Amino acid sequence: MKRSKILKRAFALALLFCFSQFAFSQADMARRTIAITYPLEDQINVQFRGTVQFPKMHASASVKRTSKTGTRIELSVSDMPRTYQLGAGYATYVLWAISPEGQVDRLGEIKRRGFWEFSTKINVTTPLQTFALLVTAEPHFLVTRPSQKIMLENISATGGGSDVSTTTAVHYFGNSSDYFRDPRTPEIAERDYAKTPSAILQGYQALALARFAGAERDAPDELKQATDLLNNAEASWQAGRDEDTVDIMARQSISTAVKAESLSIERREARDKRNEKTRNDAEMRQVEDKLADAQRQIADLKDQLGAETRNRELSERDVTNYTQQIKDLRSENGRLHDELARTRSEFDTAKARLDVYDNEKRSSEEQRDRDTKIAAIQANEPGFVQSLRKFGTVTKTERGIVLTLPEAYWTAPRTADFAPAADPKMTALSEVLANNPDYLITIESHTDDRGVPEDLQDLTQKRSRAIADKLNAFGIEGTRVESKGMGASLPIAPNTTTANRARNRRVQIIMSPTIKRVT
Repeated sequence: MKRSKILKRAFALALLFCFSQFAFSQADMARRTIAITYPLEDQINVQFRGTVQFPKMHASASVKRTSKTGTRIELSVSDMPRTYQLGAGYATYVLWAISPEGQVDRLGEIKRRGFWEFSTKINVTTPLQTFALLVTAEPHFLVTRPSQKIMLENISATGGGSDVSTTTAVHYFGNSSDYFRDPRTPEIAERDYAKTPSAILQGYQALALARFAGAERDAPDELKQATDLLNNAEASWQAGRDEDTVDIMARQSISTAVKAESLSIERREARDKRNEKTRNDAEMRQVEDKLADAQRQIADLKDQLGAETRNRELSERDVTNYTQQIKDLRSENGRLHDELARTRSEFDTAKARLDVYDNEKRSSEEQRDRDTKIAAIQANEPGFVQSLRKFGTVTKTERGIVLTLPEAYWTAPRTADFAPAADPKMTALSEVLANNPDYLITIESHTDDRGVPEDLQDLTQKRSRAIADKLNAFGIEGTRVESKGMGASLPIAPNTTTANRARNRRVQIIMSPTIKRVT
């Protein structure tokens, strides 16, 4: 199993491990566990216990340090809950090794097998010699920091011919990101959990984490690449491709989403530093201007004082007066500087509050417009479906409304020429689709497997293109229409009988709403 080794030092917003005298409950972010020092070449048996929230879970591990730079771990687990039961943000389990010095090694993922079971064993290695073992629930397998959702922790060690020593309890502070409490964090329904591959569910979480980090602004290219990869993985899964291929594609999406998340954080921090420098430079210029003004005033006072000193009778009085004026000006300069700093702070606070209000208002208005449009689409859908039935068979799928055109639209099974009776029907169909602009139109042409695959592909491509041209000629924008020739790649029945081959020769027009509900 390929894995990366992550070294993180104690950090206010990351992991913190220390030899503290205090420990807190898991809900307070901190937890305490035992680090074990493993002797060289001895097989050590380690027991685990579930945390207070998950007491029924059990695990054991066989640990052997085979060299000064490597320790092999074989972990067996049982009674693990399904991740969707833990709340929003969790899609898999990850095993971690934690040293008392603060080193964190992500050892690997405990994969789900089917709906009910997870892998009962995981074999991994770590360069650490003294460490604690934890199992946590995570959004995806490439997280860089353990979450607070601790499932299992080691408690004791037995076996071997050497003494097995334990260190002072390690205090662990999990990732306290607001992501796990954010209403936008994807929740996994039991139905999705049962049907959807784990890697795809993790991909959704990885994309959500990237967006939560600001990737839509700071890493849009990487976010789009990750989204496209996940869409391809999901399409491959729905098309029935093998599990390994789908898993590889989904994990590539997760890796790209993690890259987008990291870039977003780096770029946001760099932007914040630039903005801070700009503010500091502006403040410094204002201070310099104030200082120059004060220096000019002082210079003027000195000139006046020099002139007045030539008059001996008034020299002492003038010196006293001017000295007092200088003191007053300096005091006033100090007061003005303090007042300027206070005013600037109040302005920044008010501006931040106004920005938050504007963002919330804009988001609310966008959601209201979206909901209104979705409601209108849903209200008009029955009439739209009814108007389509006179052109062919209409069904409703996850992709949208599917209109299947009969073979009678074509002059022959192996031509892309419309039958004479098809022209008025296509004109009427174009009018219906033009009057429903809130749907994207995908045209997919299929045929049976009799013939050369390249010719079949060309035939279906021409048929779908011919229908698209009809729609475009009626005024339907080309951006709404997509035509696909599928050849004989997706039969709905075995091509063993004449009737089945006739069923496989079909043209489907899929209408999907241009706007989706945001949850």
